[in-house]
Amino acid sequence: MRILRINLIHFYTITLGLLAYEMNAQDQNINIIQDPKFEQILNEKRKINNSIAVNELYKIQVFSGNSEKAKTTLNECKRDFEDLDATIVFNTPNYKVWIGNFKTRIDAERNLIEIKKNYPNALLIKPQK
Repeated sequence: MRILRINLIHFYTITLGLLAYEMNAQDQNINIIQDPKFEQILNEKRKINNSIAVNELYKIQVFSGNSEKAKTTLNECKRDFEDLDATIVFNTPNYKVWIGNFKTRIDAERNLIEIKKNYPNALLIKPQK
């Protein structure tokens, strides 16, 4: 009985060894076929992401309050600072008016000095996503 058991163990070991030796992995040649429009859309997305990297840009907040006052402040900002982008952002319960998309803090601080002449409560911010 014991000899039969040892022979079976040897048989299974040899059989598994031979099977493992004969197994082949996947072929190394992979062909991917994709629509050419996919690459075009991907390139457009990369361009948009580079131009709108929110957490990499500094902004100047000139107002935080109710909707009507935010709209009038936005119009004043667009009139006073035509070369800078201005937008309203809603963060419950306040509407905030942000000016500019500055890549460096130094550039934002230079503009902050000019903006503070019209809006003394203006402050430099770096919005998070």
